[in-house]
Amino acid sequence: MRLIIRLFFRLVRLILTPFMLLTEWLTTPKAIRRSEEQQAAVDAACQQLALYQFPACPFCIKVRKEIARLGLKIEKRNAQHNQQHRSELASAGGKIKVPCLRITSSPNQTSQWLYESDDIIRYLRQQFAEGSAIQ
Repeated sequence: MRLIIRLFFRLVRLILTPFMLLTEWLTTPKAIRRSEEQQAAVDAACQQLALYQFPACPFCIKVRKEIARLGLKIEKRNAQHNQQHRSELASAGGKIKVPCLRITSSPNQTSQWLYESDDIIRYLRQQFAEGSAIQ
């Protein structure tokens, strides 16, 4: 019985995934406009960030749409199909839970792991929304 339930949910996920990704593609907002200098500063700040995510996770889609809206070039790491990224997330982050934003601080290269889509979006808006100072 357990096997049948597993196969059922795997089939549902297999059917829904293309629709979720298509919907994300169709509804992703356009990026905010910045001057070249501002965008260069934002791109430099984004070098310290990495998003661990699953492609069809609804919460990851929510975060990726906000990243697109803010015009950020954050490295996206697939923790579902890439074993190295998955083990990094488990060992350094403490748990395999997505979305997770890895924030590396420059001076001593320590990492902060930010889970929860709403917390990630709040952090990104605070750091990169129009009118915010880039650190």
